[in-house]
Amino acid sequence: MKVSNRVALITGAGGGIGRATALALARRHCHLAQADISAEGLKESARLLAHMGVRVTTHLLDVADREAVQSLPAEVEAAHGRLDILMNNAGVALGGSFEQVSEADFEWLMDINFNGVVRMTRAFLPLLRRSDDARVVNVSSIYGIVSPPGQSAYSASKFAVRGFSNALRHELEGSTVGVSVVHPGGVATSIARSARIPAGAPLEDIERGRKVAERLLRLAPEEAGEIIARGIERRDARILVGSDAKAVSILERLAPVNYWRFLKKATSR
Repeated sequence: MKVSNRVALITGAGGGIGRATALALARRHCHLAQADISAEGLKESARLLAHMGVRVTTHLLDVADREAVQSLPAEVEAAHGRLDILMNNAGVALGGSFEQVSEADFEWLMDINFNGVVRMTRAFLPLLRRSDDARVVNVSSIYGIVSPPGQSAYSASKFAVRGFSNALRHELEGSTVGVSVVHPGGVATSIARSARIPAGAPLEDIERGRKVAERLLRLAPEEAGEIIARGIERRDARILVGSDAKAVSILERLAPVNYWRFLKKATSR
């Protein structure tokens, strides 16, 4: 896929993987519509993109807000005249076991991580279909391949993104719209530090889990953005980001039931 002079909309573009992918696409002369819930994050991303010779618009957006999502396609079309790439990247994290996580917190996470992806795809698919070469890029996770304890809500949302993306790809086969699902491994973003903590969860358990997560988050976002941009150019159906994501994917195929036995030893070290 030639991304030069095309238009990409990225949610969660105010930092982390979203911002890094925006920069990687801008280096390929792709115009950008950036969406995020953080006005400050969008402002900084726009500053970084200001001198890259592409058209950039910013859109303050909560992907859990149905009305805001429904009104966004008209904004993007008015600003850019088209859309060729939709990257559903916005997401949140939630620590704690299933019994520790409240129903309200579980639904809050699902409404952003999964329903937000579905909502955005439904809203923008008509505009994408008008492109001669378009792509939906949905960001799942390494936890959309394996399911560690303490991640029941997050893993459920990311498996849902994976299943939705795969089915959508089959449904759109033969059209001008392709679908990629992204599985980042340990990318050094703020997701572990900003994760919501369930009320009443033992603080020592939460802090221990956070330290383990931060130790595993090693890949620079800039490198992750480049991997994703190259995957879009190659029209990859699955984009594994990082050597850890590749290794875990292989392990899950070899031991689809017992992989946690091996991963538990690796993470404990």
